[in-house]
Amino acid sequence: MLTDFVPIAKPIIGAEEHQAVEAVLRSGMLAQGSKVASFEANFSKRFGIDRPSVAVNSGTSALHLGLLAAGIGAGDEVIVPSFTFAATANAVALTGATPIFADISYVDFNIDPDSIRAVVTESTKAIMPVHLYGLPARMHEILEIAKEYDLLVFEDAAQAHGASLGGVAAGSFGTFAAFSLYPTKNMTSGEGGIVTCATPELQHKIQLYRNQGMVQQYHNEVVGFNNRMTDIHAAIGLVQLTKIDAWTKKRQQHAAFYDNHLVGVVTPPVVSDAVHVYHQYTIRIEDDRDGFAKALKDEYGVGTGLFYPVPVHRLAAFQSEMHLPETERAARECLSIPVHPSVTKRELERVVKAVNTLAEAGS
Repeated sequence: MLTDFVPIAKPIIGAEEHQAVEAVLRSGMLAQGSKVASFEANFSKRFGIDRPSVAVNSGTSALHLGLLAAGIGAGDEVIVPSFTFAATANAVALTGATPIFADISYVDFNIDPDSIRAVVTESTKAIMPVHLYGLPARMHEILEIAKEYDLLVFEDAAQAHGASLGGVAAGSFGTFAAFSLYPTKNMTSGEGGIVTCATPELQHKIQLYRNQGMVQQYHNEVVGFNNRMTDIHAAIGLVQLTKIDAWTKKRQQHAAFYDNHLVGVVTPPVVSDAVHVYHQYTIRIEDDRDGFAKALKDEYGVGTGLFYPVPVHRLAAFQSEMHLPETERAARECLSIPVHPSVTKRELERVVKAVNTLAEAGS
């Protein structure tokens, strides 16, 4: 294997982040405080989301608390895609509700509106699409379905920082949206999550739930959790907000290079009215995807990601017998290749050469 390995992800932490953390440590105020409040205000502003944000300790907590604040609980059903990370369904199940799995579209890997219609029941309370890989789901169609059946819409925007559809920022469509700030996401706070809230009432409920059920100390209004973000993490996030636009542009440039040079594989769609932020650049390998990935690593030193080889509805925690053909197909074929901002031009060329050579050999 080549020594100059190209990883599938590479968190970028620079001197500015170190300095910001050191300043918080010197202040002695480490828990949720002024840095968190500043991060919340700046997050919404940076991404053009005209609604308040609430910072929490993870993307999963963002989903969970958003669902609770929206009134989701036992006896309810929430429609979600199965081709996603398990946290999407886990968060629903943790409220006592039931995740109902819908299929995805072959074209964009996102939840298929027609599949949503097929699984609506009298118990359905909401639809929660995932903006997978950084491309917004077909929100206009989803909102129409929600209106027709009187359903709520939530957004799992864990991978969609800065994405938009028809000029509307991801995080602005649903009752709430949840973003992840895990180290491998397009930006990070070390660990953390953000909930964008359609109403002040929802914002207040999430603020209660994240902090033991209280806003004023020792005046607990509800039973809550310890899901706060620290000022240490918020300080990292504030710095990363100043860099995310340049990083997103890099990802988009890398994706365009792949679009123009890859042959023999199915590349991601380019949607005219959408801004794709390429959390992942995902191709399809129809035959022996796993062998293809191994050859990329062993012969060319190129890292890849299998997102997601086991659909959520097939996991032991859910074990649904639903037939979701496009989900199963994507789980067999999808392979993500390096698109992060640190990939160099020479590495991009090596990835292209490797993929094209292996695709030609397998044709």
